[in-house]
Amino acid sequence: MLFGNKYKSQMVTAEDALPGRAQRIFEVPRDHAVLGTPLEGPWPEGTEVLYVAMGCYWGAERMFWQLPGVVTTAVGFQGGFTENPTYDESTTGRTGHAETVLIAYDPTLVSPEQLLKVFWENHDPTQGFRQGNDRGTEYRSAIHTTTDVQLKAAETTRDTFQRELDRHGHGRITTEIRPVSEAGPFWYAEEHHQQYLAKVPNGYCNHGPNGLTCQIGLVTTED
Repeated sequence: MLFGNKYKSQMVTAEDALPGRAQRIFEVPRDHAVLGTPLEGPWPEGTEVLYVAMGCYWGAERMFWQLPGVVTTAVGFQGGFTENPTYDESTTGRTGHAETVLIAYDPTLVSPEQLLKVFWENHDPTQGFRQGNDRGTEYRSAIHTTTDVQLKAAETTRDTFQRELDRHGHGRITTEIRPVSEAGPFWYAEEHHQQYLAKVPNGYCNHGPNGLTCQIGLVTTED
């Protein structure tokens, strides 16, 4: 994976964003095509949710549904302005949303740090409004958190991975890190986008190991 080559684009303003709509205009499957769990809940007591954006959401989602402790995953849009957007609207760049993966997980079986290790190691978080050949604000890198523990993990793993990038002469992380209270609601994408690579195993995917390691769980002490 090539790091850098930051793509400069411009985020739409709230005033210029597409207006959206009060209700979703398409159906979303009840259950996950692989895990068989509800896409929109309810989930077991204690389930927590983390949202990540790392370019095209098809390949990103598959990485997370394969992890032990993950209850369900779904793809959609977050971080922008347009309510109940469609995929076609998101590709115009006029919603302000990033293509995002919802990860519902059991925190007793998998930690935010473990989820974020997969996040950092499988895309290029230095490219700005781009991921590989996919260009536009909808392909930006982002982490949207729902707990203080997640937010701390996002900031800690970001700093850890930046040191790894520095050691290899790569650029600065552009990943947006915000609590959901700032990023806004997660809007589900259409049915055929959910678990896309389970339905189309040879479909487009531009995700995979970037060759760097995000060290987690290391405790350092000072004399």
